[in-house]
Amino acid sequence: MESSQNIYVAVVDDDESVCRSLSRLLRAAHFQPIPYLSAEALLADTKHPRFDCLVLDIRLGGISGLELRRRLSAVNDRTPVVFITSHDEPGVRAEAEASGCAGYFRKTDPGEQMIEAITRVLNKSD
Repeated sequence: MESSQNIYVAVVDDDESVCRSLSRLLRAAHFQPIPYLSAEALLADTKHPRFDCLVLDIRLGGISGLELRRRLSAVNDRTPVVFITSHDEPGVRAEAEASGCAGYFRKTDPGEQMIEAITRVLNKSD
């Protein structure tokens, strides 16, 4: 895996405090987080680096995390995705897992689990 100083992770969550806390967690793990408060903001950002991983909230105000994943897949974007949610529902979890996500976590799950999932998928892609 390349130096973690060069590993960019987009964090997409419409809750600013969640964006902040996930960004702190990712920085502590030596990743470079770039927060977005919506899927639309991520899609509109033409200056962002190439992301090594996306952390997407399932429920967002506009385009959902699952819909963003579908849109990216439709244009052959294979960036690994980790989904997070505070509304864990079996059908949604099944859809997220069927999309080939690298992980699916409740926002109350330990952050180390998400970091491990990101590290695991990045090590696979080397």
